[in-house]
Amino acid sequence: MRRVVITGLGVVSPLGNTAEALWGALQDRRSGISALPEKERGLVREYAGVARDFTGHIDDFGSLEGELKKAIRKGLKVMCRESQMGVAAAQRAIADAKLAAAGLDPDRIGVVFGSDYMLTEPEEFVSAMRTCAPDLQPFDFARWGVSGMPQLSPLWLLKYLPNMPASHIAIYNDYRGPNNSLTLREAASNLAVGEAFRVIQRGHADCMVAGSTGTRIHPMKALHAAIQEEIAPNGQEPEHASRPFDLARTGMVLGEGAGAIVIEEYDSARARGARIYAEIIGAGSSSVADKNRVARRGQAVRNALRSALRDAGLAPEEIGHINSHGLGTRTGDAEEAQAIQDVFGGRARPIPVTAAKSYFGNLGAGGGLVELAASTLALNHNRLFPVLNYETPDPACPVSVVTEDEVSPGDSFIKLSFTPQGQAACLVVRRCA
Repeated sequence: MRRVVITGLGVVSPLGNTAEALWGALQDRRSGISALPEKERGLVREYAGVARDFTGHIDDFGSLEGELKKAIRKGLKVMCRESQMGVAAAQRAIADAKLAAAGLDPDRIGVVFGSDYMLTEPEEFVSAMRTCAPDLQPFDFARWGVSGMPQLSPLWLLKYLPNMPASHIAIYNDYRGPNNSLTLREAASNLAVGEAFRVIQRGHADCMVAGSTGTRIHPMKALHAAIQEEIAPNGQEPEHASRPFDLARTGMVLGEGAGAIVIEEYDSARARGARIYAEIIGAGSSSVADKNRVARRGQAVRNALRSALRDAGLAPEEIGHINSHGLGTRTGDAEEAQAIQDVFGGRARPIPVTAAKSYFGNLGAGGGLVELAASTLALNHNRLFPVLNYETPDPACPVSVVTEDEVSPGDSFIKLSFTPQGQAACLVVRRCA
């Protein structure tokens, strides 16, 4: 079986747009969750994990050569913010891996990218809707096709197609290998990396860019979250609002971000002298719901954990730590913690569990990649980052939450993510010997 290693990292997050900024904030215990200006608050939130350092300017895409920079700048008009963040994270990972100078066959380089469902910004429709409802008159649906739609930008749809990040990345960099797009909410990150990992394992490519981008602070997505999920209430200090596994947790904090990694076949990476951050050795996933289509998240997490361990050929005792989903919701955290206990409870020493969402909230589909980057950096720096705001253990969450600065990450970790709909995905990563 071909070995697969990580050779490049790229992030866009509430803690900054570089791996160095991300790691620095984690080590300083600095939250990326902050109060929103009045004009950004919308209907349901006073604070969020906003990627404030990302403005969509071409300079936010990292170091780019002349023609590549020109092409991406031209393409910005057909990218929504999620696509822009995804492309930026990918370009930063590509630059970090030094792929442009590697001389690899472009036919053997591919892209797999995940995302949330993408929604139009309401502002896109303002002119068209005013045409059909002038002077605050009732909306005239008969005028939409004739007068309303012509007010929309001809390129409007291209901005919001979830397959566009993978398409843009492949086109800009002339990557002609396998290309795929996955839209599975918070599970998309791990599933995208898992699919790219399989592509290299089975010999269909030698190098892949794997990533995901997402947002929960888009006005309509924030509204959906408020209606359907447990979100932290307004009226509390933003930096203390995300409290994974804590007895006093009140719900998830909404955020946005993107992450990407470059993964390569081990011998090829070694031959070109690439920096190797870590090795991916296993992946697992599961989706569980009952006959009434009610999600069984705990069972999905148990299945995915066991599947990933089997795939990696490791026993629970051999995993150094778990980078949990750690959403901060009452039910989600309890189900996740019990599933971890069921799989890892037989260890002589409890497995350390960390939760990066305590720093920046739920970044949607992009969160898993940023969290994967955080634990990969922890392996390289040989120290874990503590969970913010964990003060009082909850008996319903029987896990060993990391609260100190000097906890060892071990030689391997599992990154775990799941969705409210009962889809779970895991990756097993270890130091590369």
